[in-house]
Amino acid sequence: MTLSTLPLSYCSNVHPGLTVEAILQGLRDYTVPLKARVGELAAGLWLAHPVVDELIHHPVALDQLAATLREGGLTCYTLNAFPYGNFHDVRVKEQVYLPDWTTPARRDYTRDCARLLARLLPDDGTTGSISTVPLGFKGFEHPSDFMDRCCDRLIEVARELHRLHEETGRLIRLAIEPEPFCVLETTGESLEFFDHLRTRAADESALEVVREHIGLCYDVCHQSVEFEDVADSIRRLTASDIRISKVHITCAIRLEHPMQNEAGRTMLAQFVEPRYLHQTIGRTRDGRLLRAVDLTRDLALSPADGFEAADEWRIHFHVPVNAESLGPLGTTRPDLRRALAAVAVLPDAPHLEVETYTWHVLPDGSKPALVEGLAGEMLATRQLLDELS
Repeated sequence: MTLSTLPLSYCSNVHPGLTVEAILQGLRDYTVPLKARVGELAAGLWLAHPVVDELIHHPVALDQLAATLREGGLTCYTLNAFPYGNFHDVRVKEQVYLPDWTTPARRDYTRDCARLLARLLPDDGTTGSISTVPLGFKGFEHPSDFMDRCCDRLIEVARELHRLHEETGRLIRLAIEPEPFCVLETTGESLEFFDHLRTRAADESALEVVREHIGLCYDVCHQSVEFEDVADSIRRLTASDIRISKVHITCAIRLEHPMQNEAGRTMLAQFVEPRYLHQTIGRTRDGRLLRAVDLTRDLALSPADGFEAADEWRIHFHVPVNAESLGPLGTTRPDLRRALAAVAVLPDAPHLEVETYTWHVLPDGSKPALVEGLAGEMLATRQLLDELS
């Protein structure tokens, strides 16, 4: 078994924070009290672009962040650099995928995140990881050379990460995170893209740094929503020499036999909210997949366009990972065991991070106090990891 021996991480994108002071306050108010509840803990930091800019240009602020982590007994080995802007705005939805990987802005933000993480990593040789957007959103228009341009930006970042490793001794890997309705969403699309990326890295030196520094963040919720066999997915990626650098331990909503479960559809309508995108996929008895870019009340209460004939719906709404069910709704928690069992036999142990960022938008009857809820997730995940070790 090669499940990570590092402290289990939880992602701080659940907390608003557009200034360094807000990040420090989140650590004091939530992360440190959570550690007191659950023991050893790593802080998986989300640092929005304004925070990164502040840290880069004000070294004293970075010293404060490092000191706050140290005083709280917290390690940090991974960053979430997927959301670039205000992840807690009134409406985020598809804007979370901007800027995409064709842009200098995405490249520069990611490079700066790596420089910061190099300062925050422990002095024990721990490898760092940074998760990022799956190139872009399929719903946006893209130029004909979109893939080539994404590859070129990623190769630039791989070279930067290689230089950073040579200069500091800190090895940091970028982890692309497939997600429904994005340019990379399925395992098949990821396999094809990495073939293209490696071809684009024309010379041996570029290919070497790409293999070392560019991999995947495997979000279990995302692949469950796609109705993928998560264990087989992980095996296929590994067989193609695609490194899984990070695993997001996450669960989606699952609704079986929706037309026979009116209570489930009624409750599902309560999960419709204006901030985040909740991609919804249904599967018919013959295996055909039906796709809706976002969950709506009409879809939940008066399904049409084939959804009424689906045997099961799955919804990209990160629900607490310790929940087997939510009243009449199910969750994809069984896929966590399958995914982590597959991860446990990988040649290199990926970073493990619980990433339920939706606590603030759960229906009112579905959420405890935040630290209590996070503690339930962390303790249940620890138990699951212990059972697999």
